[in-house]
Amino acid sequence: MQTDNIIRMGHSLVQHGPANNRVYLLKLDPRDLPGIVDRICNLGQCNGYSKLFAKVPATAYKHFLTRGFIEEALVPAMCKGKCAGIFMSKYLDQARAVPHDSKLIASVLEAARCNSQQSAKGCNPDDVVQLDADHADELAGIYGRVFESYPFPIHDPDFVRNSMKNNVIFFGIRNNGKLVAAASAEMDKSWGCAEMTDFATLAEHQGTGAASTLLARMEKVVHARGIHTAYTIARAESFGMNIVFAKKGYLFSGTLYNNTQICGRLESMNVWHKRIASL
Repeated sequence: MQTDNIIRMGHSLVQHGPANNRVYLLKLDPRDLPGIVDRICNLGQCNGYSKLFAKVPATAYKHFLTRGFIEEALVPAMCKGKCAGIFMSKYLDQARAVPHDSKLIASVLEAARCNSQQSAKGCNPDDVVQLDADHADELAGIYGRVFESYPFPIHDPDFVRNSMKNNVIFFGIRNNGKLVAAASAEMDKSWGCAEMTDFATLAEHQGTGAASTLLARMEKVVHARGIHTAYTIARAESFGMNIVFAKKGYLFSGTLYNNTQICGRLESMNVWHKRIASL
């Protein structure tokens, strides 16, 4: 399974490679402005990537806007509870800016809106367990079974262990002692936000409310650790995950077109966010 590289660019963190066919500015250090914008553009052009993608605070917005980036999603108060976080993209190949199925994406969002006032189905919250490095092989195994490919190498136990050392908390649900569902909360303590991500449920346990139950537990845990904003980047053509977040009170922020390679193809992704400081 091919994965992209994660590198340091100055003081900032960048992912790039052919798997997602993009450059992704994961974590911007303001000390690298404004030069990092041109460095990202050059990296993308030199490697023939079709998209540049950046998650930046609103204070850096103009630096990217003037170099041809556009806003695709915005999360209010994402950065330190005060400044918005903006997901910005620049398409080096305009064909990538066209979603595969815009009607399906619209249908998913409409279904999420219509279901947003309904209670989320859940399984027994006592079945949720927080996982540690001893469970890395088991976690990697479930991700390898659920996803043919993924934007990050979560099928690799070493990657999972390293993630745990860098403010990523994994959770799982067991059935008869077997791990049947998992997810993670990736905390950015400097911003005070967390990405709720890596949701995976074995096929035979889908529809049980596992994702909703995991999400509720993760919100409580990260809130206790000082996180004020939770967000997710969900597959835009997935009715299930978008409805889960809508039912749990998350608000839609925007769609990232053809952004992420999952299960062998580029998929558009929806950004959802929720203020959890008052939990």
